[in-house]
Amino acid sequence: MVRPSVRSASARAVPRRTTPRSLFTPALLLILLPACAGPGAEPGAVASTRYEDLVALFEEWRVFQRPPVPDGVPDYSAAAMAVQRSALPALQARLMAIDFSGWPIAQQIDHHLVRAEMNGLDFDLRVLRPWERDPAFYLTVFPSQSDVPAREGPVAWGALELWSYDWPLDDAGAESVAEGLRRIAPLLAQARTNLTGNARDLWVAGIRATRTQRADLIALAGRIAGTRPALEAEVRDALAATESFLEWLEAESAGRTGPSGVGEENYDWYLRNVHLVPFTWRELAAMMGRELARAHAALRLEEHRNRGRAPLTPIASAAEYDRLLNQAVTEYMSFLEEADVVSVRDYMDGALRERIGRFSAADGPREFFSEVNYRDGLVMRTHGYHWFDLARMAREPHTSPIRRVPLLYNIFDGRAEGMATGMEEMMMHAGLFDSRPRARELIWILLAQRAARALGDLMMHGNVSTLEDAAAFTVEWTPRGWLRMDGNTVWGEQHLYLQQPGYGTSYLVGKIQIEQLFGEWALQQGSSFSLRAFMDAFNASGVIPVSLIRWEMTGRGEEVAFLAGG
Repeated sequence: MVRPSVRSASARAVPRRTTPRSLFTPALLLILLPACAGPGAEPGAVASTRYEDLVALFEEWRVFQRPPVPDGVPDYSAAAMAVQRSALPALQARLMAIDFSGWPIAQQIDHHLVRAEMNGLDFDLRVLRPWERDPAFYLTVFPSQSDVPAREGPVAWGALELWSYDWPLDDAGAESVAEGLRRIAPLLAQARTNLTGNARDLWVAGIRATRTQRADLIALAGRIAGTRPALEAEVRDALAATESFLEWLEAESAGRTGPSGVGEENYDWYLRNVHLVPFTWRELAAMMGRELARAHAALRLEEHRNRGRAPLTPIASAAEYDRLLNQAVTEYMSFLEEADVVSVRDYMDGALRERIGRFSAADGPREFFSEVNYRDGLVMRTHGYHWFDLARMAREPHTSPIRRVPLLYNIFDGRAEGMATGMEEMMMHAGLFDSRPRARELIWILLAQRAARALGDLMMHGNVSTLEDAAAFTVEWTPRGWLRMDGNTVWGEQHLYLQQPGYGTSYLVGKIQIEQLFGEWALQQGSSFSLRAFMDAFNASGVIPVSLIRWEMTGRGEEVAFLAGG
């Protein structure tokens, strides 16, 4: 099995752990390890012991985290970022002066979430610096909704989320869209001054992403043509600014020659202190390599078992697509209820059904996920747990003001992506595909693709491969040739993972953590174990790091104590 090379590091930002804290350590040590109530406040003067003061500081922090916005345009200049960096330590000190050691676990978790967000900004200011290194950071037009609580990757403040408007636009909506469009030209002009970094792959991928924004603006122009002349003029100005920015990026690209990854030590620090993941780059490399091998072996066994059955054939018409995809939603929702998987809410069916998409004719190969979806629509409905999460956040907001809003810096990724990915295999094991043996093959193909791209994430950030090398590796190790170098999926995914450390591994790391929690909680419950009870308790914790959900559900806080220790 091909895996990324692992190099020794002369110094580590994260000390080697001294506390065993997962199923990847010897089982006896895990059993003997006492449950931990969680760390108290850092040494120093205690300013408060009130949870209400944490909430007030959180609200102040969220305002502080935003850049200055003079004349409606965010300021990411070196001077503005220097001011923010100099002021952040005082805010962090105020947070750590709140003694939360006597609080209930749920409230202690909220303190850790605020600390993780502040660490995220600290990392951005010290290491990632997207406003300096990443041209795509300045691209702010998004036609489609993300399936996670907030937009993936670093994005400048004030993005124009076109999907969030009712179309055709009313006067208020048209003015709001115009406001977002008016930001584009001055923001891209500012980018030319701010982008002083030497990250080659981020720069080249930024050119590709800028072409996408150009295409999205052209599509928007066609959508509103002949309806609102003033808005049409704003679109033309935004399009002209985007085209000019694209020309500038292309002209400057030859001068960008440096690495784009954050490096192994920074990656370790980020996992531990921002995303609250208790693993290192090296451990993830081993885990992802194992998942890739497991996926390929399982796929071959499934294919062998099914060797006498007809292969799955892709959907061939719009009528067939609508019928089969709607049927898949109905079948899946019935399974969740009848198999006692999770408490089904009245909004869940609609949340999933609204996302089945539309049929698209294809002269040649489709993008990877369409190759799966067009062969059996039930498979990707399991991954649609994302839409349950978003509907739950909207319809049943968490009681905590800190958990009811999307976490910054994609801190939610292990929980959101891990659960959506985990549901594919978990539902297979629960019996969803018992009557569809060929669909089981698709589950393993999906797992292989995610493991391969996770290794691409690690290789890029370890600076042992380029984005192109990572893309080629992912294509090579994705079965059946469904992921193509000439497609958009592999480039878009690997670009995101280069922008956002840890995102490419989050799908499977989160899945692994959820499986660990599943086993631990089941052991605690004994004969009273209920899958529905597990899922409901898991959902009730919110879309937060799995390490924190584990603490809340099991009372075992040793992972969190380790993570908070440095």
